[in-house]
This record gives sequence, structure tokens and C-alpha cells, in this order.
Amino acid sequence: MLPESEINRVLVVTAHPDDADFASAGTVALFVDRGVEVTYLLVTDGDAGGNERTLDNSGMAELRRSEQLAAAKAVGVSDVRFLGRPDGRVVPSLELRKAIARVIRQVRPDLVITHHPDRNYRSIAPSHPDHRAVGGATLDAVYPDARNPYAFPELIEEEGLEAWTVREVWLNGGATPDHWVDITETIDRKLAALRSHVSQVSHVEGFADFVRSRFAAWAKEAGFGEDRYAEAFQVVPTG
Repeated sequence: MLPESEINRVLVVTAHPDDADFASAGTVALFVDRGVEVTYLLVTDGDAGGNERTLDNSGMAELRRSEQLAAAKAVGVSDVRFLGRPDGRVVPSLELRKAIARVIRQVRPDLVITHHPDRNYRSIAPSHPDHRAVGGATLDAVYPDARNPYAFPELIEEEGLEAWTVREVWLNGGATPDHWVDITETIDRKLAALRSHVSQVSHVEGFADFVRSRFAAWAKEAGFGEDRYAEAFQVVPTG
């Protein structure tokens, strides 16, 4: 794996507002505490989210963008970018690959964190079609698009964005994680980030207990023991 000392910039690519917070906010908070520069890239604004249709799609999109900005602030992330694709209709197209490759070349991250592109048969929630599409497009943007100067040459010729090689990818939501991060010291900040998504979680009774139990289970699977919390990833080397 990439040594922690060599991770200076991280790009987190997700489908919707709150995806980063459920999957990796505790890890992100640890990175930020170490001085790592973290950028969030959201492919959609989450305009199809929510349990009651009290807002139209544009109103929900605006609300969810504001919630994501608050959630990012809770873990110390200030660089949050939105691509504005329609929620629920994301496909891993060439256009999406180019948009993600553009941000990779702008941010020049050592590490990218994104969704697992494969369906998880242990738990259905991580396998939202947008998640799988974004995970697949992001992996394609990492390899070969962002590193290949002949891929989308207009990114160089018109925007001055030279090719960039991401050194490692961490996938979340898959059925076979192989890397766990102990987030015990940042679990409260993760919860604060998640609670920022009022439109999505305020109706869930016992939400904090649900979150704690879910990430305590990952800690036990990782072998961290009792009273610990962990986030889980599958590591993909890109060399």
C-alpha cells in the first residue's frame, strides 16, 4: 500500500451528497488532521433524494448541496465540487470519464476514494446504480484517462491540464474489503457530518446508535476489538 507519509492529496468521488460521509468521513477527518488536502467531487446533487416530495428536484438539489457543504465542513473539507448530473440516471459514459479525469488532473491526488463498481450481494444499499456507475467511471478516469496524454487531448490543448497518475484507489461499499481504518477518534465528527444531511436522516429513529453499531461491526471484522469504530475499503494499486 501507499505509505501514509506519501499521501498528500486525496480526491473523494461520490455519486450523491452523504455518500462520502457514510463511507469515509472518519478517514477523511484523519487525513485532514495530518494536513492532507482533501477534495470532494459529487457527480449528482442528490435531487432524487428524500422521503417526502415536499420540494421539486431543483429545490431538493439546492438543499442537498448546502447539506453536503455543511457535512464537509464538519470534517475539515472546504473544496467541494459538483458535476450536476441527474440523480438516479448516471451512466459510466465517456463524458463522465472526461469530467472526472479533468478534476483528477486539476487536483493531482495521490489517492482517490470512490464507490466499488461491482454489486454487493451482502448488502444492497452500497449497490445503488449511480454508485456502481460512478465507481466504474472513476476507475476508468484513473486508468487510463487521467494519466494518458492522448486521452481527451483537449484537456491539455485547451485547458492546460497535463496528465496525472493516481497512485492508489480505495473502493468503498464492496463485499470484500481488505483495508480498515480505525476511526474511533473521529467517529463523533463523522456523526456530525452525517447529521448535516437533515433531509436524509432526521426521520431515522436511533440514527446515532445505528451508525455506531454499523462501524463497530467493521472494527470487529478488522480485529480492532471492542469499543472501536472502523471504515472499510478495498485497495486497488495502479502501478
